[in-house]
Amino acid sequence: MADRTALITGASAGLGSEFARQLAARGINLVLVARREKPMRTLAEQLRDAHGIDVDILQADLSDPAAPGALFDATSNRGLGIDYLVNNAGSEGPDLIRDEDWQACRDYLELMTISVAAMCHYFVPPMQQRGFGRVLNVASVAGLISVSGDYSYGPSKAYIVAFSRGLSLSMRDSGVRVCALCPGFTHTDFHASAKLTKMKQATPDFIWYDADVVVREGLAALEKGRDVCTSGRLYRFLVPLLRSPFGQWLVSALGAKP
Repeated sequence: MADRTALITGASAGLGSEFARQLAARGINLVLVARREKPMRTLAEQLRDAHGIDVDILQADLSDPAAPGALFDATSNRGLGIDYLVNNAGSEGPDLIRDEDWQACRDYLELMTISVAAMCHYFVPPMQQRGFGRVLNVASVAGLISVSGDYSYGPSKAYIVAFSRGLSLSMRDSGVRVCALCPGFTHTDFHASAKLTKMKQATPDFIWYDADVVVREGLAALEKGRDVCTSGRLYRFLVPLLRSPFGQWLVSALGAKP
């Protein structure tokens, strides 16, 4: 098999860096993308030394509408064909109703939704032409349910789920597989903000999963051709309950209300 290359956004920490580790362990070359360059350089050195792979670094802010096109041009100019695309960049974001800075809200929606569609717009057609491609869009259990007080993060992830499902159906005979990965609560630095740290402390330990488990399940589901993967046996059980009339009560009981 020819060398494969994976592009991972949000690769400086959290799930992004774990995706890099697990794909590198398979001998897949990497293109790491994030706003912070220093952590990516440290990670790149570790992975080159451990696995003997090529690792390129591209600094980009995907809340900038020009970023996806610039990333495509940069990889093309370096002669890099992207076989695996992991759209992982994201953030907690502002309150779309109460935040007075609408530009910040627009930037958030650009990052969480439009950039994912744009990355697929640029990188999927060459995959189709080569007859091979893997696209993993990191969504969330929050995108599968509706929770009082969450009209920002969850709805943006619901778009990623719906987009991935539609794209997966359209790519079925092309050799390109698309999957939306829906983790529940996961131990990463995503929950480092004061608000999310407080929520984490209020929730029971058993609803939290380690990043390596989430990434391993997501990559396995992608290879199996599944269009949506709810990560974690607990969450595969909980999601139908959370979507029932008792869902709001259960969210409150678990201490997981935004």
